Amino acid sequence: MPAEFDLIRRWFTADEWPANVPLGVGDDAALLDVPAGQRLAVTTDTLVCGVHFLPDVSAHDLGHKALAVNLSDLAAMGAQPAWVLLALTLPSATDDAWLEAFSAGFLALARAHDVALVGGDTTQGPLSITVTAMGFVLPGAALTRAGAQPGDGIYVTGTLGDAALALHLLHEGRIDAIAGGSELRRRLQCPTPRIGAGLALRGLASAAIDVSDGLAADLGHILERSGVGALLHADALPRSPAFRACHSEPDTEAWQFALSGGDDYELLFTLPLARESELAARFAALDVGCTRIGEIVADAGLRVLDRDGRELPLARRGYEHFRNGA
Repeated sequence: MPAEFDLIRRWFTADEWPANVPLGVGDDAALLDVPAGQRLAVTTDTLVCGVHFLPDVSAHDLGHKALAVNLSDLAAMGAQPAWVLLALTLPSATDDAWLEAFSAGFLALARAHDVALVGGDTTQGPLSITVTAMGFVLPGAALTRAGAQPGDGIYVTGTLGDAALALHLLHEGRIDAIAGGSELRRRLQCPTPRIGAGLALRGLASAAIDVSDGLAADLGHILERSGVGALLHADALPRSPAFRACHSEPDTEAWQFALSGGDDYELLFTLPLARESELAARFAALDVGCTRIGEIVADAGLRVLDRDGRELPLARRGYEHFRNGA
């Protein structure tokens, strides 16, 4: 593995910096200019080998995902991404080919969203990646988990359950043998942060969160912060063609992938039904679908009904560290 400063200079230092970065990588700290009248939204996530990703995942996909999960948090706040910090803990056996692929995946996504890598750290040890992402949002314009009201519709972007199904099939060694397996794998390893959708929801959504730990668990955060309950319609949960190829007729297992699987990185949000046409108009220009899956109710708790009105059990409520023995 190359020496620390050579590694940083070779793979993670830009040739030039945007105007809002007076000083980037190469000093004890970066100097950053926050635009006048804006607030800074900051989030951080750590991915640990064997907990958040499989040991054999490609370095390029891992670089992409490490950044994507943080950009997804900014999207859920309605923030415009600007800067990131990257802390890499690398095994001693890491080689140039791995670093080149990782940085290519990371920086390609950063460039796609005009995000500058402005600093971080490298150290030796079991493989883990920590990213801190920063973005801008006008005062009072940030989306939060509080604010959902009885009568609001519940909506989600994209489709649900692909990543959880992919992980299940990978563990069973069947993902390459089924139709749509490569697309399911892509959804697990290369999620798409819904930046455009988050920006479109500013001033419209009453509450929002990204779906990282599972739909039921993440909706639970909105319900708790907003002091409300929810009713979901399982038959309305959006599923991709690849998912339907494995589960053409949803069964209990299929519902659990969509409700509790996690790693979808879609946006889950609420808004008054009277503004649904405005939502459709804003999303018309985006390359992402949006589906109403339920409604907010006054009574606390989450209920999920099948197409016949029967309540479905929630076998598990999403991933939680330490409780899950990670």
